[in-house]
Amino acid sequence: MKVLHLTAGSLTGGAARGALWLHRALSDSGIDSTLLTNGAGIAGDRTVCSLAPLRIQRLRFDIRTRIAALSLRRYPRRQRWIFSTGFDGVDLSTHPLVKQADIVHLHWINGLVSLTGLSRIDKPVVWTLRDMWPFTGGCHYAMGCDRYERACGRCPQLGSTVDDDLSARVLVRKRESLPANLCVVPISDWLADCARDSSLFRQARIEMIHNCFDAEEFYPVDRQQARRYLGLPRECRVIALGAQTVQDFYKGMDLALQALGELKSDNLHLLIFGNVQGLTADTLPLPSTMLGFVHDTETLRSVYSAADVFIAPSRMEAFGKTLVESMGCGTPVVCFDQTGPAEIVDHQVTGYKARPFESGDLARGVEWVLAQDPDTAEAIRANSRQRALMKFSAPIAAQRYRELYQRLLQSAV
Repeated sequence: MKVLHLTAGSLTGGAARGALWLHRALSDSGIDSTLLTNGAGIAGDRTVCSLAPLRIQRLRFDIRTRIAALSLRRYPRRQRWIFSTGFDGVDLSTHPLVKQADIVHLHWINGLVSLTGLSRIDKPVVWTLRDMWPFTGGCHYAMGCDRYERACGRCPQLGSTVDDDLSARVLVRKRESLPANLCVVPISDWLADCARDSSLFRQARIEMIHNCFDAEEFYPVDRQQARRYLGLPRECRVIALGAQTVQDFYKGMDLALQALGELKSDNLHLLIFGNVQGLTADTLPLPSTMLGFVHDTETLRSVYSAADVFIAPSRMEAFGKTLVESMGCGTPVVCFDQTGPAEIVDHQVTGYKARPFESGDLARGVEWVLAQDPDTAEAIRANSRQRALMKFSAPIAAQRYRELYQRLLQSAV
């Protein structure tokens, strides 16, 4: 069985890392798995191939993406949230790796795969949904809008008041481009329900498989050792917070700051990682350390292990990979009881699920974790690691995908 994964952008990004971990777990299980990207690739790994190994080639992809976004200028009142038209990318239907594959597995494809080329792939296609974009008219999270359940148009994120707007046209183009033999795989039950309600995937084959993490990369290390490595105060109680882009509206940084400002515990220290542009120590309610974007796993593993609690205040999240990484390192998580994160945390067993979207209850969740006696705290850390291993480790996801691939190939005969 030959499987080709297609994922766009840098392999250090959240969605791409999930695809990479799955690819490696499938390879370890004996499947002939290859990953194709337009990112830099991985030196020495022949199973990871790049359409753009040189910087100038990656620049060309970036230029195509910028050109594809020009149509957004017609909407000056749009929200400044991520919105992708899908007008960029290249037709990979005739690429040798696509031709050789038995299964073509799509992940985050924005900027890599052209929509028009999808319908030309004449073999089973699996599309792992890592956000809502595959079935919307361009937004990555609908944020309360349900127009994707019909035909989009009058898009609130575009600030549009007409039916035949960019979002409606993007959705039509997606409908015309769907492969004939497609199986859609959302990474959470919440996202699966959204896909089933969507006009695009309502009749599609949908099978939910949770996102995965690499348990060999994310494991507990000694807390004091991790704090020394990061230069953190040894005696403080550390609250970790982070995402690829912390300031994204979906990530709920404003809600986290409100919650942190309500904490009554003493001797607290905030540890933040990710793109924190515009965030300064003066704007934070606690003494803090800001690491910026973390590129290496050792540092990220130390972040989770150094923390007493990880706070994940997302308003909307397809899954919540940072939550699972934290739990894999034995650190409990406080999140809102909503969307993907609600499926990860076991309330008052591996953390705390706050009422959406009450910053006060988010604060109570942090206080609850910090208030546990040492024996209970150690049990919660052990529960966190165990739940991550049993439900979200890469070998478990790989086995489920392997079984899915086999069913798809059998039905295609």
